[in-house]
Amino acid sequence: MPVDVVTGPHIGNHTVFLSGPPGTGKTTLAVQRLHHLLEAGIPAEQILILVPQRTLAGPYYEALHRTESPAGGTVDIATIGGLARRTLDLFWPLVAKPAGLDPTRPPRFLTLETAQYYMDRIVEPFAGSGAFDGITIPRPRLVSQIIDNLNKAAAVGFPPEEIAARLQRAWGGESARLRIYDQVQAVALAFRQACKAENLLDWSLQIELFWHHLLPLPQFRRYLLSGYRHLLADNVEEDIPTAHDLLRIWLPLCESALVVHDTDGGYRVFLGADPQGALALSAVCRKQVLLSESYVTSPAVAALGARLARPFESAATTPAPEPAQRVREALSYPSSAPRFHPQMLDWVAEEISRLVHEENLAPSEIAVLAPFLSDALRFSLTERLRLYGIAVRTHRPSRELREEPPARCLLTLAKLAHPAWRRPPPAADVADALMLSIADLDPVRARLLADIVYRVKDGAPVLTPFYQIVPDTQERISYLLGRRYDDLWQWLQEYLAHTGAAPSDEIQPGQETTGAAGEVPGAAGVVPGAHEELDYFLSRLFGELLSQPGFGFHRDLNAGRTAANLIESVQKFRQSFLPFTDNGPGEGRNLALEYIDLVERGVLAAQYVASWQIRPENAVLLVPAYTFLMTNQPVKVQFWLDAGSRAWIERIYQPLTHPYVLRRDWPEDQVWADEDEVRSQREALARLVLGLARRCRQRIYLAYSELNEQGYEQQGPLLQSVQRILRQEGGGRE
Repeated sequence: MPVDVVTGPHIGNHTVFLSGPPGTGKTTLAVQRLHHLLEAGIPAEQILILVPQRTLAGPYYEALHRTESPAGGTVDIATIGGLARRTLDLFWPLVAKPAGLDPTRPPRFLTLETAQYYMDRIVEPFAGSGAFDGITIPRPRLVSQIIDNLNKAAAVGFPPEEIAARLQRAWGGESARLRIYDQVQAVALAFRQACKAENLLDWSLQIELFWHHLLPLPQFRRYLLSGYRHLLADNVEEDIPTAHDLLRIWLPLCESALVVHDTDGGYRVFLGADPQGALALSAVCRKQVLLSESYVTSPAVAALGARLARPFESAATTPAPEPAQRVREALSYPSSAPRFHPQMLDWVAEEISRLVHEENLAPSEIAVLAPFLSDALRFSLTERLRLYGIAVRTHRPSRELREEPPARCLLTLAKLAHPAWRRPPPAADVADALMLSIADLDPVRARLLADIVYRVKDGAPVLTPFYQIVPDTQERISYLLGRRYDDLWQWLQEYLAHTGAAPSDEIQPGQETTGAAGEVPGAAGVVPGAHEELDYFLSRLFGELLSQPGFGFHRDLNAGRTAANLIESVQKFRQSFLPFTDNGPGEGRNLALEYIDLVERGVLAAQYVASWQIRPENAVLLVPAYTFLMTNQPVKVQFWLDAGSRAWIERIYQPLTHPYVLRRDWPEDQVWADEDEVRSQREALARLVLGLARRCRQRIYLAYSELNEQGYEQQGPLLQSVQRILRQEGGGRE
């Protein structure tokens, strides 16, 4: 172990650049360095841990929870965005006026979700005038790509006024796209102007203000560069160029620093990561340490990853492969290729069951990875494993909130609890909400129950109690489930009575209600009354009812996590709410309905740290491959789904932005050609398979089928690489 990395001096600008592949113990050494600094008497408030994404700070949080820090301070852990936000909030009066904002009003910091809300308001008139005709992508994706352009401008360090020119210079297709790039920039600048007018700070504006207005201030430099005397910067290859620029200024001035770099990293390049810029930080540090021995992966798995990646690399950067027989030890696949996609899933479920029940492998040591994780794929595999008694946990960051069933359930119940909104949900949504909120209620009985108890009166939703249903139907649903429904109904009635918005919904006992979600003539109207904020309502609904025994969210970690994320999302939306209206901020608008409209339009979810931290001990992990890499948690066994799919190598279609053209190292006036696209795809696949293999201890299972979900034959480059290795090991030549 390089002792100097851990116990080296903490004075005299002792800066170390520590690099190596994943699994070589770099973060472990960084944690030990943190312990050493605290034990040496360094005040905790003088230590800063800088990470590119909060989820990568898990080992440091765990270490600090186990360590008693000296009284009077805490170790700060931050991303460049978090650092910008907290310091802008502190130095706001000095920054606001020179930056063209109002120093007399506090800043309002936007999340990804709230930024999408405001950007959508700006996009609306542009889209209505045909500015984006010819671009066939959903509105939420259009909005998110314009936001992404602003974020990349801030991350790289060029003004947003250059977005269109950079995209246009690299475009080699039809000329109509050039006009659309101009519209993209016009929307981005209009958004920036509107944000400045209302003191709204999205991520890109926070970074710009931090770099151009805050960092030059002498008093801020004294606070930041002199306050934090000891730095630990981990996973710098996943960070943005402006973060590297800050480290170049900071490293020569601090007492000690440890910069941790993963070789062959850069998985967040689509979010602005700059692995080449991170590597250049080595020259700024006084000492360089390279680790090579892995404490995670076996030699066979390491050799397999190297051989899979080699055909896709532009230059050989990995060690020579191990003997062929060692590679075979690390790879499993079906003896005969399944023809259909469901058969592939059957094989995966059977193999996982064998590993768990026959080889006694803990489910938490198994990861099932796919290039993209659709709802159908998640449901199909989860149900198969459930039949074997194996739990599954999934995580899909930045997924649309409306695609999460627990979120839809909560928002449907919110509509039922607020009839004054006059937003009656469809009967199918009510049935789904009842099925998810009442334990053991199956889809058939949920739909039967919804058809009977749900109706709309004068445009307002109303539920009726279970006891009013005819006895024969009560028996079909069961009295146990009926009692649970009545508990839900009673809770909603008490809430309605408290808010003063309860409609008259009583009918004579024994009279069966109609099975309709349509209008009922002559029904009593709804009287608008007092209400509480939507996040408070959802919190009460979850805590007082849905999380209790007998209800659907009880002991369901996925549902609980989604509920927590939704409540946090609503809260941040409410706190930053300042719609662009001619009548003034918030004039005539209902915050809850604004939020529900936002979700139903397809807003992409922001990042929630809690979603990454929930790791049940006895559950198989089912996630997209890149998400698994960013959890940075190795497992013993990996299953790679749909290995024949081209989705392993193809990037998401983004017509309004470009992750490579907007990089700092892209040559000016060079057109992005087909060969550039092919090269970038192959290099990304090489990084991906290397990263996955280096986070696998024992074996990789390759799952594929002759036909994909749509019934088309698939023979993607990843599968071809595996077949090439198998032919070579069989004695053949390519």
